[in-house]
Amino acid sequence: MPRITFIEHDGTEHTVDADTGATVMEAALRNGISSIVAECGGGCTCATCLVHVDDAWSAAVGPPSAEEEEMLDSAFEVKPTSRLSCQIKVTESLDGLVVRTPSYQGR
Repeated sequence: MPRITFIEHDGTEHTVDADTGATVMEAALRNGISSIVAECGGGCTCATCLVHVDDAWSAAVGPPSAEEEEMLDSAFEVKPTSRLSCQIKVTESLDGLVVRTPSYQGR
């Protein structure tokens, strides 16, 4: 089972087990990561599950789709490594993934 580390804006770290095939957002919600809001439940329509993928994992996670890019345009604290966690599928190759959450999730 892949493990994902969420680092909140205040430095608090949470390492959780994630089900293969789930999304990073689903892993966060199942494990009580409160800095992932996920208002739309994973529909790529709200940008409230934004994460900053650690530089070392950026290539493994891959780039956002055009639809995701559009949502990122309306998000806060966007960086070059920003992704919507609802759009990142958990695979065995993402075991050890590190993502950071912004100080605010909103539109």
